Amino acid sequence: MHRVGIVGLGMALKPHLTSLEELPDRVEIAACFTPNAERRQAFAAAHKHRTVDTLDAILSDRGIDVVFLLTPPTTHLELVEQCAKAGKHVLLEKPTDVSVERATKAVEAMEKAGKTFAVMLQHRFRDASRKLRTVVDGGELGALISASASIRWWRTPEYFAQPGRGMKARDGGGVLITQAIHTLDLFQSLTGPIAKVTAFARTSPQRKIDTEDMVAGGIEFTNGAIGSIDATTTAYPGFPERIELAFEKGTAALIAETLDIHYRDGRHIRHEGEASRSGGADPMAFSNGAHKALIVDFLDAIDGNRAPLVSGRESLKVMKLIEALLRSADEGRAVSV
Repeated sequence: MHRVGIVGLGMALKPHLTSLEELPDRVEIAACFTPNAERRQAFAAAHKHRTVDTLDAILSDRGIDVVFLLTPPTTHLELVEQCAKAGKHVLLEKPTDVSVERATKAVEAMEKAGKTFAVMLQHRFRDASRKLRTVVDGGELGALISASASIRWWRTPEYFAQPGRGMKARDGGGVLITQAIHTLDLFQSLTGPIAKVTAFARTSPQRKIDTEDMVAGGIEFTNGAIGSIDATTTAYPGFPERIELAFEKGTAALIAETLDIHYRDGRHIRHEGEASRSGGADPMAFSNGAHKALIVDFLDAIDGNRAPLVSGRESLKVMKLIEALLRSADEGRAVSV
């Protein structure tokens, strides 16, 4: 049994909280905190869980061994460092931080403390993603030849009307680090290492933000395969994210949580998954199943003294990819990942 402290009670909370409540044999929600007093009071009125008035009330409680950090990206490094110093295991809402440099410091702080560190990149834990992972790792499709990731989502004017939404000062980045990061993490975990990228990034005229909401990129993998990345939040009404991987012996298409594999020998495998509507007006229109599975892996990692599947260090791979895409767009040249 692990006693959990939750820090951050905003939009990211619901799937985490629901998942923890569904694991009563593994966790006890010991304390919940946000520096926003109004939000803290609203949470206390709606939930049975204990709230505290300070972060230190969680960090200084020796009975709390796990902290869930669900706070804005620009706060992550400092909060992770405080948790590491206090001897807490940490599960962090994506992204790891707003830059590879800051994210790496967070990883190093947790490794130095000898504590388990996971990042909520839950798309790896969808059923269809796991089935595709098994097929790819088994080698039956052969070598990768071509690959693409398409995240053509929509975010409403009301979404961007929230204070700081889409601004570097709050979010640290735009469509790549805020929305597409889940698909990009899953994509690169299936394809293998990416060697080089060439990208374009723009901010559409329909929003008063200072981060990108449109990115198109070409990619070269270390094995010589090539591919593309297309990410935007301007595609009304929002469409399911799509990963397509062409191998020597067949092609796999993963559309949200539905998987099709077409083999060159004529076989066809299909896995029907849950519908995902998070690409549209409601960013939270998805089930908590993948969150719960990642949390269980995190708890198992603590208990088994092993690294979680999406460890802090593993999360640096997608951070490096995102940073390379934006650097390429900014400098107008190909950039190594």
